[in-house]
Amino acid sequence: MFKDLFQKKRKYATIPSERMGRDSNVEGERPKREVPEGLMSKCSKCGTIQYSKELEKNLKVCATCGYHMRLNAIERIQITLDPEGFEEFDSHMISVDPLQFPGYATKLEEQAMKSGLREAVITGQGTLSGYAVIVAVMSFDFFSGSMGSVVGEKITRAIEAATERQLPLIIFSTSGGARMQESILSLMQMAKTSAALARFNEQGGLYISVITDPTTGGVSASFAMLGDINIAEPGAVFGFAGRRVIEQTIRQKLPDDFQTAEYNLAHGQLDLVTHRKEMRAMLANLLEFHCLKGGI
Repeated sequence: MFKDLFQKKRKYATIPSERMGRDSNVEGERPKREVPEGLMSKCSKCGTIQYSKELEKNLKVCATCGYHMRLNAIERIQITLDPEGFEEFDSHMISVDPLQFPGYATKLEEQAMKSGLREAVITGQGTLSGYAVIVAVMSFDFFSGSMGSVVGEKITRAIEAATERQLPLIIFSTSGGARMQESILSLMQMAKTSAALARFNEQGGLYISVITDPTTGGVSASFAMLGDINIAEPGAVFGFAGRRVIEQTIRQKLPDDFQTAEYNLAHGQLDLVTHRKEMRAMLANLLEFHCLKGGI
């Protein structure tokens, strides 16, 4: 059959057997076993190897050390919002190359192919435990979650939608900072999003900011830290400049846990550190507490 000729072959990763030398012609040589690629995942913090399906069931939290691995925007929406009724905003918007930055247009195409996303943020309206909410969910998979003109515009429009519809706003942040390929146009998004949040606040809107690992640069210096309630996942690193830059500037060694969620909580930069498995319930409790069943 022709379909047999073009059938996609399964990829395999080869790992050494636990039994040294057994069934081998060379003394001390480890026989190799083939395991389907993607079947196992390795924790980047503790090195534990786990079944990928089990890791997904555990919301990509390492069962051994509790390390919170990165989720993309789609995964985050799936585990946070109710399964039905999500209305995505501005899905047609994509970045262009306003400054003719060398290689930028090509990189945008590559990032879209690699991540399966059109930009570093997905915005829209859905429900969380029955409460209507506006959400903006960033994804590190696309250009390291950097904020360019489109990211800033989509988030601003989401804030404006929350203002007009009198609904609470939840933003999940993760970012490497402003997108340098758009220069000042990227930096302008810090002021634009902050101004939109100020107008939202004047109308009495509730904004919950959820900070995930990592959140740095212009995103951390703007909307990520402006929540009425600021929450972070355990171990999430966030701040404006990175550890190395700060240490080189002040010429001092920083604490090992510097810029982690726990460090920032202890120093008054956060309201809560919430485990990923408890995040949905925590958000639902906050919405219920603010009596938002029928709007703001």
